[in-house]
Amino acid sequence: MRAVVQRVSHAKVTVNGEITGEIGPGLLVLLGVAKEDTRTDADYLAEKTIGLRVFEDADGKMNLSVADAGGALLVVSQFTLYGDVRRGKRPSFDAAAPPQQARELYEYFVEKIRAAGLRCETGRFQEMMQVELVNEGPVTILLDSAKTF
Repeated sequence: MRAVVQRVSHAKVTVNGEITGEIGPGLLVLLGVAKEDTRTDADYLAEKTIGLRVFEDADGKMNLSVADAGGALLVVSQFTLYGDVRRGKRPSFDAAAPPQQARELYEYFVEKIRAAGLRCETGRFQEMMQVELVNEGPVTILLDSAKTF
């Protein structure tokens, strides 16, 4: 399971002109699921995301988690995080999980965030979405449950 996590001052996702999720300060999480992923991967990534200390404390150091900073999360499914272009210019998505598995793990990840007491908005799974954000910093962190980076 992979995530691109961005610290934002605000973010929103729109589907067919309808806002499906919107947050103020917090984290935008673009989440991809691989064929081999299980709930253990989702548990690891949810815990890592919740605990990321990327918000500034009173001394201006990145030392606070999203919960410490009083922020929210916007989680958007993005299978293209498993696009492989090592052999050409057209991405191969062979490593991405099939939709049913990806949806189950995506929803499980969102449940874990909410169970931790955090506000978590979402996009709409398997829909064409428009994501708008203001990346604060900019701060962008890459996470991978297989710890490949």
